[in-house]
Amino acid sequence: MRTTLLAAGLSVIAIPALAETPVLTVLTYDSFTSEWGPGPAIETAFEATCACDLRFVPAGDGAALLARIQLEGAASEADVVLGLDSNLTADAAATGLFAPHGQTVANTLPVDFADPLFLPFDWGWFAFVHDRSKLPQAPTSFDALAASDLKIVIQDPRSSTPGLGLLMWVKAAHGDRAAEVWAALADNIVTVTPGWSEAYGLFLEGEADMVLSYTTSPAYHLIAESDDTKAAALFDEGHYLQIEVAGKLAASDQPELADQFLAFMQTDAFQSVIPQTNWMYPAVTPTAGLPEGFDTFRPAKSLLLSPLDAQAARDPALAEWQAALAR
Repeated sequence: MRTTLLAAGLSVIAIPALAETPVLTVLTYDSFTSEWGPGPAIETAFEATCACDLRFVPAGDGAALLARIQLEGAASEADVVLGLDSNLTADAAATGLFAPHGQTVANTLPVDFADPLFLPFDWGWFAFVHDRSKLPQAPTSFDALAASDLKIVIQDPRSSTPGLGLLMWVKAAHGDRAAEVWAALADNIVTVTPGWSEAYGLFLEGEADMVLSYTTSPAYHLIAESDDTKAAALFDEGHYLQIEVAGKLAASDQPELADQFLAFMQTDAFQSVIPQTNWMYPAVTPTAGLPEGFDTFRPAKSLLLSPLDAQAARDPALAEWQAALAR
């Protein structure tokens, strides 16, 4: 009886305590929350500092995050959105749903980047990844790829930030020739997937010779699997950058926790997790540096459209892409 009464008493005490634990909800892309992604380690590290419950909510691929926030508006339960990229920030800012972060951080990106609403947490160069045991000499340009009979898998630019990044890559590298490049590439494309994970899975299953991914993707195989057969094809025209960002929603009911999380995002505790979970470059190089082999495929030239230029280029580029694939 005493045990029962004691347990009942503890329950009465415990329930209000749990109810007072603040919850920070971070909307992000699926792979970020996977057991092999950065989410679990970052959740543990942040909760050790915040006396809060950090909850990552997966919402498809990166481009799908913006669509969800636009749909939910100020009624969204999310406090922070993590996983937009610089090709989408102009549209995200135009929603009026994001609040200034008010933070100054010295990042180590290869280009200047400063935005009053969005803070970078990682970055990478897009690249076509191949298996050099099957394809020893990869193409060195879009034109060479289009002239070959190689089969590629890419992602849908309407749902995936890598897919949208490829449109921007072709546009930034070839400008008015973009439609011509897409027309030439159309017969190389085996399929278009909704997101990165599906495309990379098809490549690993041998369904294509190359897949749109990142210059750092081979580092995963090298470090995690001791497999040096995967390589990133380096293109003469340069490689487009993806800069992934996070922003605080203005309607958040946990604005101080959201600020705390954005500040934590720039620390070693967060940034040191990125290279071997998200397999991207951290926005701030960790004190311990990058893993060995991480920098094997480094393009000589970086390409990047400003957020406003990317916003202006998106619809014409999408129309060119759709016209080429419809033939």
